[in-house]
Amino acid sequence: MQTIGIVVAGLAGGSGKSVVSVGLTAAFAARGQQVVPFKKGPDYIDAGWLQLASGGKCYNLDPYLVDEQKLKQSFYTHAAGADIALLEGNRGLYDGVNAEGGFSTAELAISLDLPVILVVNCTKTTRTVAAMVLGCMELDKRINIQGVVLNHIATERQKRLVTEAVERYTGVPVLGVIPRMKRDIFPMRHLGMIPHQEYTDSTDALSFLIETVSENIDLARVEEIMKPLDADLAQKYLPVEVAAGPVARDVRIGILQDAAFQFYYSENLEALEQGGAELVPINALEDEALPELDGLYIGGGFPETSARLLAANKSFRQSVRKAANDGLPIYAECGGLIYLGESIELDGEEFPLAGVFPARFGMSVKPQAHGYSAFTVDRENPFYPVGTKVKGHEFRYSTVIDWGWDEESMTVAMERGKGFMESRDGLCHKNVLALYTHVHADGTPEWAPGLLAKCREYKANCEKA
Repeated sequence: MQTIGIVVAGLAGGSGKSVVSVGLTAAFAARGQQVVPFKKGPDYIDAGWLQLASGGKCYNLDPYLVDEQKLKQSFYTHAAGADIALLEGNRGLYDGVNAEGGFSTAELAISLDLPVILVVNCTKTTRTVAAMVLGCMELDKRINIQGVVLNHIATERQKRLVTEAVERYTGVPVLGVIPRMKRDIFPMRHLGMIPHQEYTDSTDALSFLIETVSENIDLARVEEIMKPLDADLAQKYLPVEVAAGPVARDVRIGILQDAAFQFYYSENLEALEQGGAELVPINALEDEALPELDGLYIGGGFPETSARLLAANKSFRQSVRKAANDGLPIYAECGGLIYLGESIELDGEEFPLAGVFPARFGMSVKPQAHGYSAFTVDRENPFYPVGTKVKGHEFRYSTVIDWGWDEESMTVAMERGKGFMESRDGLCHKNVLALYTHVHADGTPEWAPGLLAKCREYKANCEKA
C-alpha cells in the first residue's frame, strides 16, 4: 500500500489543530494503521503528544533550521513504508518570519506538495468562517486546501450555518465539526500544552481524543483527500544501506529523560545512534547517581516544575558535578543549562542544582527569549569548531539572576536571538558546553559528530589511565 499524506493547519495558534492532529493520529493508529507524525516548527510538546498517539517517533520539519533538500529527505525517509504521514503545522497557516510568510506551514506544504486540512476555531462566528477559509485559499493559489474541520461549535444552529456557508462559498467540504468541549483536554502553560510526561493520565486523554475525533470527523473522507506520496521522490530519498553493516555501538551517552527534561528531537537521538552511540535513559529525579558513561546529553524541559525533586536528589546532583569536573563530555540545552547552574529561585525559595556553573536562575511571567536564533562559534569549546555557524531556536521564561564568571566563558556570539547574556551563549567548563539555544541535528550536521568525537576521546583517555 502506498503511503498517503496530509497537513493539518490552523488559522492561528489555539485553533484546535493539536486536538485534530493528535486525535487523528491516535484514531488511525487505534485501527491498526501505521501513522508517522511530523511537526512543523521548533516544537517538542506537540511532537511528544503526536509520538505518544502514534506509538512511534515524531519528526520535526522546519524550513528555517533545515534546508529543503534535507527536509524532503527526512520526510520521505521516515514516511517510507507507513500507511499515513500526518504533518501538524504551527501557528496560522501563513504565519512566518516576514510579510511574505517565510518558513511558514504553507511554505512547507507547498514544498512537500501535500493537501491541507484547515482547522477553524468558530467561537462567536458563523458565516465569516467561510470568508476566512476563502481568504486562505485565495492568498496563495498553490495551497491545496481539501477539507475544513470546524472547532468550538456551540449549537446545532451554528453547526448548520457555518457548514452550509463554508461549503457554498468555498466548495471545500467540512470534514468534521467538533463541539465546544467541557473538558480541557490540553491544559495550557507558558510554552503551550502540558507535556504528556507531566500529564496525570495521558492514556485517558488519548482515549478521549480517539472517541471525540471518531464521532465528529469523517475519517474515511479524511483518508480520501490524503495524497499518495510521489513514488519517484520516495525512492530518491530512501536511505542507502551501508555496505559495512550495522554501526558498532562504541560509546555510551546518557540522556536525562523524566518529567523535568523531555525536549529532544527524534532526529538528534537518531543522529547519535547512527554515529555509534548507545543511548542510556536516566532519571534525574529518582536515580541515585550517573551510571558509567562516555558522555551526557541534557535536553530542555521544565526543571522549574520539578525543582523541589531535583534539589532533593542531592546524590545525583553531586554525581553530575563530579562527572563534569572529571572531564565527562556534557552537552546541555536550555533546561539542561539551568540544571547545571548553582540554583533556581521560585516564589522566594531557592533550590540547589548541579552547581557546574556559578549561575543563579529565576523565572519571569514574560518570555525572556522567543523564536529562531543563530550564532557563530568564536571561541574554543569541546564540540564545535571555531567559525561554525549554527541556526537554532530559543523559548524561555527563565532569567539569569547572578553570574559568577566573566564573558570569556561564553563561546558563541549570537547573531539572532538573546542567548545567555550580552548577546552571547555557550557556557563552557572543561568538556561541558551549555546553551540556551536548541539545535536540530539535520540543520546542524556538526553537532552529533562533535559530541561523539569528544566522547570517544574521553573514553580512550579513561582506558589509558
